[in-house]
Amino acid sequence: MRLLDILARACALLGGALLTVITFMVCASLVGRNTSGWTLVGDFELTASAAGAAIALFMPLAQMRGNHIIVDFFTLKASAGAKAVLDRFGTLLLGGVMALMAWRSALGGLSAWDSGAGSMMLGFPEWIVYCGIVPPLVLSAVIALLQAATGDLPEAT
Repeated sequence: MRLLDILARACALLGGALLTVITFMVCASLVGRNTSGWTLVGDFELTASAAGAAIALFMPLAQMRGNHIIVDFFTLKASAGAKAVLDRFGTLLLGGVMALMAWRSALGGLSAWDSGAGSMMLGFPEWIVYCGIVPPLVLSAVIALLQAATGDLPEAT
């Protein structure tokens, strides 16, 4: 789990750096647009792509630390054993969903590569975005499945 924690932190740092770069890009575009009429063409395309990749990059650390939203309204009065079983099942289910998303994203990336799909304004290749989201989704799946298998679930914060 130590290696997975290091990889999850690295993903989160990369996601934060990506959002920081996009924030500076959007600020520069807005200042240019409102002062000199200069703008960065396609800034919204880059922002959307980077935001999607950043969300995927934050998922492994969220799973590692137990920071996903948990609605415990129906289990408030359940026993500790019942809660543990439900938490383990939920973690297993989340791991399966992350694996499914990684698989489908990989296929989407291959399809975008084959078709040469790109964004409308810049022609930015869509497969690059898929390449950015598949590894953190796989890492999230591995973390969740390992947590479910070992019962080493983080405390919800």
